[in-house]
Amino acid sequence: MLMNLQGKWAVRLATLLVWAMAAASLAYWALKWVATPPAPSSAVSLPSAVALADPQKLAQLLGAVAAAPAAAAPSVTLASRFALVGVLAGRAGGGAALIAVDGKPPKPYRVGALVEEGLLVQSLKARQAVLAAGRDAPALLTLELPPLK
Repeated sequence: MLMNLQGKWAVRLATLLVWAMAAASLAYWALKWVATPPAPSSAVSLPSAVALADPQKLAQLLGAVAAAPAAAAPSVTLASRFALVGVLAGRAGGGAALIAVDGKPPKPYRVGALVEEGLLVQSLKARQAVLAAGRDAPALLTLELPPLK
């Protein structure tokens, strides 16, 4: 019986090499996955030419049209912050008013209730609410319902 020992050893050696490469690849990727990222390097400074560039001139170079100076922001008045949504005026100076503050949903406020720091509902009439700093203080703001259509 004649056996081809050289052929068997060649197959065994090739199998060993394939498994060794697979193990090496697995070890490489496992170490790559587990390794911590390198610490960030020190901050990179920009070249002086970029740091000295004028944004306005650069914008003009790229085709931007010079905009008109922005108008001053509109001042917020006390009356523009409050909106009267509804009134339930009772006899003897009682009742409640639905008032929206700064565009938020309206809340009910009774006569004498504090709407905001330093501002309370002083009195109510059929279609208006008077806000003041105190019960006996002069009226600071009179809110009225929009006219009926």
